[in-house]
Amino acid sequence: MAKNGVKRKIAWGITGSGDRIVETVEAMIELQKQYEDVVDVRVFVSKAGEQVIKYYKLFNTLEKHFDKVWVEINSNSPFLAGQLQVKRYEFLLLAPTTSNTVAKISLGLADSLLSNAAIMSQKAFVPTYIMPCDYKPGILTTQLPDGSEMKLRIRKEDAEHVQRLRLMEDTFVIETPLEIAGIFEKYFSRLQST
Repeated sequence: MAKNGVKRKIAWGITGSGDRIVETVEAMIELQKQYEDVVDVRVFVSKAGEQVIKYYKLFNTLEKHFDKVWVEINSNSPFLAGQLQVKRYEFLLLAPTTSNTVAKISLGLADSLLSNAAIMSQKAFVPTYIMPCDYKPGILTTQLPDGSEMKLRIRKEDAEHVQRLRLMEDTFVIETPLEIAGIFEKYFSRLQST
């Protein structure tokens, strides 16, 4: 059980990327179960993320497995940036993250809920983990909701924004949903045994 019965909170942001969304949701459900005594995962969904989550028929799954699921109203509502600023969350996880959101963060544009949250997180020394959908140039094969595959070209311009993220303080780029388990272990494994 968490110290004094208080669970640690993390903020998980979902943008409008369908690439690896199913695997990411599955990983987060498993991690929420594994660390249920010590971690409270709060889910923040961008406007585009809501469309994608519904397209993949995952919205009800999120609401079933996570106590709090908020959808973006504007760049400051829900007030995630303020909550990060006062360190109510251990870290911010954006997964999966569109090339649009990655570009905004790399350029310092805080005009959406999750880009604003990431920039405030950086300013407030809160670790930010980002799983971009377009992290290296080339051809990507992704799975559509019906199970069919779609090929996409990852532009060098999008990959360059990811490289900029890698150079930012307290910002960590991950490439697969499997890496999320290591983040949880880093922050919370010692709390499970206390």
